[in-house]
Amino acid sequence: MLTLFVNIFLKFFIILTPFFVISAFLSLTKDDTPAQRQKIAIKVTLSVAVSCFTLFLFGTYIFALFGITLDAFRIGAGAVLFLSAVSMIQGKATVSPQGGNEDVAVVPLAIPITVGPGTIGALLVMGASLETIPEKITASLALLCAVLVVGCLLSVSGLLERLLGQQGLTILTKLTGLFVSAIAAQIFFTGLKNFLG
Repeated sequence: MLTLFVNIFLKFFIILTPFFVISAFLSLTKDDTPAQRQKIAIKVTLSVAVSCFTLFLFGTYIFALFGITLDAFRIGAGAVLFLSAVSMIQGKATVSPQGGNEDVAVVPLAIPITVGPGTIGALLVMGASLETIPEKITASLALLCAVLVVGCLLSVSGLLERLLGQQGLTILTKLTGLFVSAIAAQIFFTGLKNFLG
């Protein structure tokens, strides 16, 4: 179970694209005080946790409702996640600061920046792939830990920016994109193999 926990934790952590999220967070909160940033970071973490667990735990019912097979969704989710990874690697996934006092925590920071179309697809596929209750509990704990780690990174994003600089965050975002593309390819080809087999 420990191997499953670590494996799922790392996958979720990478799929949540923490360094791209940090870059977006810093950009959208550049005029806020450290205290305001902390409040926004907590709100983003809660929003991401709620949306992730809803998708992860109820993916099977969503597939049943729409009559979609898991493997067909794997192919679609893998393709969308791969496109997200490519945009991160190319550096096209930029975010413009909002005007005024808009609340950016839920939209766009939680959805669609942290939990975008590719992440949604991956969560649905991974949640529906787990069959036993112990597996689901272990995976849920791994997901919770991944979301909390991303939340902690957002809380110290100002410090990370000073340590790594914007260039360092950009490099880490591109590296994350490479790992996301590998996960996307695995999801896609698993779905294709099962669909054709």
